[in-house]
Amino acid sequence: MAAASLLLPSYPYFNRKDQEGLNLETPGGVQSPSHVHFRKQIIKLYVVPRRIITHVCGVRCFTSNSSLELGSSNKEDAISSKSQRSKTMLPGSSNSIDAMNDLERQLHEYFVKVKSLIKVGNLVGAIDLLRANYNAVKKQIDTGVKGIEQAAMLDVIALGYMAVGDLEYVEYLLEMLNEIVVTLKNEEPLLDSVLMHMGSMYTNLGKFKEAMLVYRRGLAILEGLFGKSSPYLVTPLLGMAKVYTSIRRASKAVEVFNRAITIIETSRGAESEDVVMPLLGLGNLLIKEGKAADAQHSFDRILRIYTNLYGESDGRVGVAMCSLAHALCAEGDVDEAIRLYKNGIKVINDSKFLALDDELVEKMRIDLAELLHVAGREDEGRQLLGECLLITEKYKGNEHPNLVTHLINLATSYSRSKNYAEAERLLRSGLQIMRKTVELNEQSISVPMLHLAVTLYHLRQDDEAEHLTSEVVRIREEAFGKDSLLVGEALDCLISIQSRLGKDDEKVLGLLNRVLSIQEKELGYDSEEVMLTLKKVVFYLNKMGRKDEKVLLQRRLSMLRTRYKQNIPY
Repeated sequence: MAAASLLLPSYPYFNRKDQEGLNLETPGGVQSPSHVHFRKQIIKLYVVPRRIITHVCGVRCFTSNSSLELGSSNKEDAISSKSQRSKTMLPGSSNSIDAMNDLERQLHEYFVKVKSLIKVGNLVGAIDLLRANYNAVKKQIDTGVKGIEQAAMLDVIALGYMAVGDLEYVEYLLEMLNEIVVTLKNEEPLLDSVLMHMGSMYTNLGKFKEAMLVYRRGLAILEGLFGKSSPYLVTPLLGMAKVYTSIRRASKAVEVFNRAITIIETSRGAESEDVVMPLLGLGNLLIKEGKAADAQHSFDRILRIYTNLYGESDGRVGVAMCSLAHALCAEGDVDEAIRLYKNGIKVINDSKFLALDDELVEKMRIDLAELLHVAGREDEGRQLLGECLLITEKYKGNEHPNLVTHLINLATSYSRSKNYAEAERLLRSGLQIMRKTVELNEQSISVPMLHLAVTLYHLRQDDEAEHLTSEVVRIREEAFGKDSLLVGEALDCLISIQSRLGKDDEKVLGLLNRVLSIQEKELGYDSEEVMLTLKKVVFYLNKMGRKDEKVLLQRRLSMLRTRYKQNIPY
């Protein structure tokens, strides 16, 4: 869901349409929202977790999908980076089937070990292990050995650094890997797997052109090996569909998703669990494209498949119900969406399919709470938000940064009900937690700080509100640059505060022009947000008697008024 909206003070010339809604923070810690006031509310669809999807491909690759889920290994022998440096897993170059099978096994075990170190929080050990094997393969590459063995090893090392979160090093490794891959023939064993992983990593890095190239090559290899109707094609097809979705080529993405669905239906049946993944991607895309009715068909199928396979009380069914609820919400069927949400969360909890503090379940509660607020059932929504707060306190402690998300959400709800005193109490608690857990200039602290400033404005504590908002502007300028939409958001709040404080009109007008410039650059000259800011600029120009400048802007406002069909008072 979108970040929590700031309920800005209401002036005749400071009204904003999106202040009417309630946008709640998503779980996972407090981060700066993306221009809260400079966008319209978006309904997002959560995804059914990958862990509940049967993998489409057989076990011929050394990883099973692009999410780095390699499966489980029964071999848990310790691999210490210090004791094993002389036993790195890169064999001598060989084209024999036995050698390749052995390499595949070693790569699998190696990555399982790296993942296990990361899982227990031993990032240093994981990085040492990755670095030791990188040094080994780099020595071979430097001597001119650049075959599939070196490519496969670099691939797994890059996947390891992706799991660690070092994206800059992943990008470096991909450059090195690509130099080898482009020289290899399509007949090389394991090459299709390497290409799939490269495509996934390129996509995560936002390098969509590179991702598409390797996915297409991988698809061509698999088509040559297994034909154009093989289930093995589903992995590269889903990768390509994700790229098309990311670059906003929706029609191509739909075409590729449908091809993947047809392949699975033909080879494994229309009710196969394997069809869930492409149906899920297709449904999410259709929601984004405003085709909620079509999306509902996809999620209906997913729900039916899981119900038939596992029964109505299975947790996977509960997750699918919540996904379907989003499609219904997008269609405007709020009451049915709320019912499905509640039933889905209950099924998940009763089945213990996911832990109470699981991020997906937490997100479902928050999304349902937002929907309840939209439906005017604010008390029910606040109860759910309170549950999120209590669960986080129980599992993470009463000073964990994730608590701030829930404190902001509750405060936003109370502000909507004009209980600003309770909102202030919650926001001060959240800000206190942030000041204990992050650096004072860390950009994430600006989120509760700005919420508190707006609440204080409503309580007519303008001096402290101005001080806090000025701090937010400074922090965000340092973090994102002076022309960021996040800076514009804070400036917009500062304008409202300083206007009521009676600050110099020239200074306020200067801030308004700065906000206008940011919006024009980031959102376009004809955006609705620009129109709203222009109204404020015209107000101040009229107040200051600068009629010549006002006339020019009035013409522009007139055109925007026609576009958005709003009656703009001058």
